Amino acid sequence: MSIETYLNHPTFGLLYRVCLLDETREIFTTLYAQRLFFLVVTAAESTRFESMTRAEAKLMIENRLRALRRSGDLQQYQEALKLYQTHF
Repeated sequence: MSIETYLNHPTFGLLYRVCLLDETREIFTTLYAQRLFFLVVTAAESTRFESMTRAEAKLMIENRLRALRRSGDLQQYQEALKLYQTHF
């Protein structure tokens, strides 16, 4: 079961989660255009948005896919691969 996650950016509005990188970092994109990508870093007291290029987002997700494949977590790997194929 896939759970969609949304986040409200102060300037760009509603963002859609593309990939969870680890416990504190996620990649989001704008909901409608899906051309602007953001690395969202969450800490206990704040959330930080860092803009990134499409190529940077793609590379980070490819690294996540490699890590999931090495760890043997087939379910998370399949979900991440599906999102990767959808967006890139």
